[in-house]
Amino acid sequence: MNNQQIFDFNIKEIKDLNSFYVNFSNSEAYNIVNDNSFNGNILLNGPKKSGKTHLGLIWAKLNNAILYKENFNEIVLSKNNIFIDDVFNNINEENVLHIVNHCKNENLKILITTDIDLFEYDFQLLDLESRLKTFHYTKIKNPDDEMSIIILTKLLSEKQFIIKNKDLFDFLIKRVNRSYESIYKLVNKMDKLSLEKKRQLTIPLIKEIL
Repeated sequence: MNNQQIFDFNIKEIKDLNSFYVNFSNSEAYNIVNDNSFNGNILLNGPKKSGKTHLGLIWAKLNNAILYKENFNEIVLSKNNIFIDDVFNNINEENVLHIVNHCKNENLKILITTDIDLFEYDFQLLDLESRLKTFHYTKIKNPDDEMSIIILTKLLSEKQFIIKNKDLFDFLIKRVNRSYESIYKLVNKMDKLSLEKKRQLTIPLIKEIL
């Protein structure tokens, strides 16, 4: 059998705030986040575990931005750009609206991430909804086959799994759902089961999970 050693795909690894892999599924979002000539606000939508926070931190570093996290008073007194991560998770709509207005008045920029589509969220403050709809909208898509292989390989490496059997890897990649969260959950289950049973990864062991 062939050894599973190298995956030679045309995917760019970004050596910034650890690594970020770019391909068709996230290139639009990556490009706008890293475009220093873009002066508008950005609303970044994407599935869970898709790297939205990672991109937001890259943007924050490039734009001297403050992360909004229980620091409302600091935010509205600052002259910094603002990064709001996972905006619809336990959102205080009034605070977010104040921050958006503050940034508009001070000519500052905001990047907001969310895994909930803007048009699916039930806003209590219609003013906030209308403000966010003026943001530049960009989306991270579900991973294609290429990105799924990269993510699976990276996570297996982080868990120190060594897969020398190409058939085993092919078995995995053909059956995992094409979503970031599904791949993360699969690898975590594999890690837990492997530790519990003190066995190396095999196709029968993986079948117990799938």
